[in-house]
Amino acid sequence: MTLSTTPSPVLRLRQPRWHWPHSLFARLALILFVGLALAQALSFWLTMTERNRVTTNMMSVYIESEVASSVALLDHLPAAERAKWLPRLARRSYRFELGEGVPGGKPDAGLAMQVARVIEDSIGVSYPLTVNSVPNHPDRLQVHVRLTDGSPLTIDVLPIPTLPLSGWLPAVLVLQLLMIAGCCWLAVRVATRPLNALANAADTLGPDLRADRLNEDGPSEVARAARAFNAMQDRIGGYMTERMQILAAISHDLQTPITRMRLRVDTMDDQTAATRLQQDLREMESLVKEGVTYARTLHGTSEAPCKVDLDALLDSLVCDYVDAGAPVTLTGQVGHPIVTRPQALRRIVGNLVDNALKYGNEAQLRVNTRASGIDVVVTDRGPGIPEDMLDAVFAPFVRLETSRNRNTGGTGLGLAIARQLAQAMDATLTLRNRESGGLEARLSLKA
Repeated sequence: MTLSTTPSPVLRLRQPRWHWPHSLFARLALILFVGLALAQALSFWLTMTERNRVTTNMMSVYIESEVASSVALLDHLPAAERAKWLPRLARRSYRFELGEGVPGGKPDAGLAMQVARVIEDSIGVSYPLTVNSVPNHPDRLQVHVRLTDGSPLTIDVLPIPTLPLSGWLPAVLVLQLLMIAGCCWLAVRVATRPLNALANAADTLGPDLRADRLNEDGPSEVARAARAFNAMQDRIGGYMTERMQILAAISHDLQTPITRMRLRVDTMDDQTAATRLQQDLREMESLVKEGVTYARTLHGTSEAPCKVDLDALLDSLVCDYVDAGAPVTLTGQVGHPIVTRPQALRRIVGNLVDNALKYGNEAQLRVNTRASGIDVVVTDRGPGIPEDMLDAVFAPFVRLETSRNRNTGGTGLGLAIARQLAQAMDATLTLRNRESGGLEARLSLKA
């Protein structure tokens, strides 16, 4: 049985495509510089082409008049005196020789053929002549002339295709390219600077809504964009303030009915039902307080940064937990004061420690110093968090499935509040599962 084999198609690796620069500044600068450089190169090429054409025409006219007069002079001189006149009649592009010269083929170079036609038109009427190229020199030709007395005369012609460039011309061209690059950089810089300022203002617009206001001067388009951004910032601030006030009012109004309900529960005869109702009321009260706290942190904190002894603050926090019988430890120290918001920092670390105690039954607090800032790390030995939920748990009211119970479930706002406070402090809060088991929460403070 014969097996037919079909050649498998060869997989061709896709060549990487050229990618544009990522920044608008680099793209505009590249387009302008390349465009102007190509225009400059085209202009230089056109100038040199016209220069060469004019040079060739002038050389043809020059050869036509000079060669004809030189041949006529040599023809009228006695044969004995012709040799001493040859150096006087020589020019840069041709010279005269007494003799048959070098045999060769027909000229095939464009400039050589043009010069040959000029010489034939100028002296070919009066003197019989032949023209041939010089072997191994395609641009060189020789014109063989018979004078009146039959003496051979050879005109050795080396056409000059173009005039030599001046030594300073390359330096001027490089200087022009540098000027073009500088002008492109300046033009693009002026055009993109407002966009950069707008991006920086948007990046610094954090939860506290205290980004620097954009300057509304400059070109009309830039001023309009700045006014629109500033107005948007004001509107967002107004909406956030109004929402916080609404939540605060709801919280205040709910406190009174919750208190009345708790008083009525205390007078109930059924203790089992009373206990359950008291637990529900405590959860309602905690949810209201946490909701208002989250709204305030989302709007931003009014706490001003100040110089704080971080070691003393963390030691005081850990001592409070230890006094309450919680297994919390602290290692590492900074050794110098830092500028931060102490109440916000205490709230963040407290929420992280509470989570560690809630799900890991213990908490280890560690302080690391680095060149660009300080890391406050809280670790536990709990079950950890699924990898796909490490970012989701920072959203408000998100709780893991294993924590949906009255004793450990909480409100789902602790990590959301911690994240918002961290952003207000210009810090970073991240979570990761430890290889040895448990969860690590890292608060990175800038130096």
